[in-house]
Amino acid sequence: MDAVLPWSAELTGTLSEHVIVSEALRGNPLGDPFERPLWVYTPPGYAAEPGRRYPSVYVIQGYTGHLAMWRNRSPFSQPFTETADAVFASGQAPPAIVVYVDAWTRYGGSQFVDSPGTGRYHSYLCDDVVPWVDARYRTITERAHRGIMGKSSGGFGAMITPMLRPDLFGALATHAGDALYEYCYLPEFGAAVRALRGYDGDIWSWWRDFSSRPAFTSPADRQLVVLLGVAACFSAGEDGSIELPFDPRTGVLRPEVWERWLALDPVRMAAGHADALRSLRGIWIDAGSRDDYFLDVGAEAFRAELRRLGVADEVIHYELFDATHSGIEYRYPLSLAWLCQRLAR
Repeated sequence: MDAVLPWSAELTGTLSEHVIVSEALRGNPLGDPFERPLWVYTPPGYAAEPGRRYPSVYVIQGYTGHLAMWRNRSPFSQPFTETADAVFASGQAPPAIVVYVDAWTRYGGSQFVDSPGTGRYHSYLCDDVVPWVDARYRTITERAHRGIMGKSSGGFGAMITPMLRPDLFGALATHAGDALYEYCYLPEFGAAVRALRGYDGDIWSWWRDFSSRPAFTSPADRQLVVLLGVAACFSAGEDGSIELPFDPRTGVLRPEVWERWLALDPVRMAAGHADALRSLRGIWIDAGSRDDYFLDVGAEAFRAELRRLGVADEVIHYELFDATHSGIEYRYPLSLAWLCQRLAR
C-alpha cells in the first residue's frame, strides 16, 4: 500500500473557492455573516467538455464543523476533498460536481433548519446556494440528479432536506445522522443538569464563561455547546429567545418544548413525507455499531420506518459497521460513489 503523505496532494479535478451572498441569512438574529464561503469541485474533464452537464452532490457538516475543516489532515489519512477527488480520478463513479456548504453559526451549527434563534439556514441552502451553483456550473438541474450527504448533524440535514424539498433533492446519504431523539439527545440532558450546577442552572452564565476563555477547556463545554445550539435551532421563540427542553436545575422535561424537538426527529418526520421518501433514487444509511450517541439505533429505526412506508429496498443501502461516532470519515467516499452512480442514471 502506498504511504499516506502528511501534506496536501494535487487534485485531479478542480476545487474552486467562492463567496456567496445569502439573502436568507441577511439580518440573522446572531449577527453571523450573510456572505459565506462556498467550495465547488468539478471533476476531471469538466473544462475539456464544455457541452456536458453533471449531477451534483451537496456536502454538509456535523455540529461545530465548518468549511475549512474539510482540509484537516489526520495522521495516516487524507481529507475528504482528496478522497472525493480519488473517487472520480479512479473511475469509481460517474463524474459529478461536489458542493461543500458552510452553515456555521456563533453557536457552532445551524442544523440546516430555519429558526428565529439562529437564522434561515434551510432557506439559505435550498434557495440561495442551489440556484447559485446551478447558475454558474453545468449541473443537471432536475432533482433526480442532485443529492446531499453528511455526518451526524450533517446526516440529519441530509435526511430532512429531501423530505422538505423533494423538488430539489433526489438522493441522500446519512452517516450516523441524528435520529430517534430519546436515545441520542435525551440521555445527554442529565449530564447537562450536572454541568450547569456550577452556573446555578443558567446556561447563559456558562455561555458567558465559555466565551471569555479558550474554548473546550472545561469537560462539559462540548456537550453544552451542542445543547444550546440545538435548542436555538429547534426550540426558539418567535422573538429568538431559546428554551431548553428540560428544567436546567431539576432535569424535569418540559413536554411542550421537547415535543418541538421530537417533531424534527427524522424517524418521526418520515410518515408525513412518505411520498417524498418513496420518490428518492437513493438513500444511503450507515453508522458505527458502537456509536457514542446511539445513532446506530437511530439508523436502524429510520431504516425500519422507510420499510414500513413502502420505500423500495433496492433504493436503500443500509449498513452498520464496527466503530464509534468518530473515525468514520473513510465512509464518505463510499457513499459519494454510490450516490453518483444513482444520480447519473
